[in-house]
Amino acid sequence: MGRNDTQEAPGATAPRIELMRDADRPDAWMLVVDGTPQSHVDLADPTHLDFEYVRRLGHVADLAAPAGEPIDALHLGAGALTLARYIAATRPGSRQRAVDTNARLVELVRDSLPWDRRAGIRVGIGDARAWLGQRRDGIADLLVCDVFAGARTPAAMTSVEFYAEAARVLRPGAVAAANIADGQRLRHVRAQVATAARVFADVALIAEPGVLRGRRFGNLVLVASDRPLPADELARRAHRDPDMARLLRGEELERFAAGAPPVDDATAVDSPEPPAGTFVR
Repeated sequence: MGRNDTQEAPGATAPRIELMRDADRPDAWMLVVDGTPQSHVDLADPTHLDFEYVRRLGHVADLAAPAGEPIDALHLGAGALTLARYIAATRPGSRQRAVDTNARLVELVRDSLPWDRRAGIRVGIGDARAWLGQRRDGIADLLVCDVFAGARTPAAMTSVEFYAEAARVLRPGAVAAANIADGQRLRHVRAQVATAARVFADVALIAEPGVLRGRRFGNLVLVASDRPLPADELARRAHRDPDMARLLRGEELERFAAGAPPVDDATAVDSPEPPAGTFVR
C-alpha cells in the first residue's frame, strides 16, 4: 500500500480522512480515518477483501443464506462499503442499508469510490445506535456492526441493550456479526462474548491464534444468532484463510470468557486504545 495519490476530504475539521491508492492493485483504495485504516475497496473487483477481519465477515455473509440468494443486510458503520459491495456482487438483488455518523466520509466515498446505483445499497447519516432503534422488527437476515470512532468502538455499541436491539431487527435464524478490536488480556472481547450470550442462543468468536492468546492487538469477529450457527463451515473457512484463524464456540468459548461480566448501558466503556504503531501497513 503506497501513500501516493492520496486524496483528502475538504475542510480542516477533525477527523482527518484520507484515500490512499493501493500500489499493488490498479483500481483499489484504502480509506484512512485519523491515521487508522478503516476500509480497503477494489472498484474493479468488489469480491476482493484485503483486510483479514473483513474476509471473516465475508465468510459470515456467505453462509447467511444459500449461495447466490439475495439477503437483507444492515451495516452499522459504512466506511467505504467494502462488505456491502461484496454482498451486492455475490448475492445480486440484495437489499442493504448502511449508516455512518460522518457525513464528510460518506460524501467522499460517494464521489471518489462510487458504487453501482443499481446495487441496492442505501447509506444514511446518523448515530448507529439511534438509527438501529428506528428500524422495524424482523427486517434483516444479517446485521454487521463495524463502528469505530478513530480506533475505538463506542460504548453504546457494546452493551446488552445494544445486542437486544440487534436481535430485535433480525429475522428468526438471522445472524449478527461484530468487529471487535482488543489485545493483551482481552478483557473487552471477553466481556463482549458474555454480553452477546445474554441475548443470543449461539455465539462464536473468530480470530488469529496470536490475537486469541493476547499476544498482539488485533481484530476479532463475534458472530451470534438465535439458532445454531454454521460453525463447522465457518471454522473451515477461517482455517483456510491466508491469515489462518480459529473459531471458538460452546465450551471452548465459555472457558475463554469465564468470569467476564456482561455490560449494560450503565457500565459499558469504549473498546481499548490500540498500542502505537498497531495499524502501520
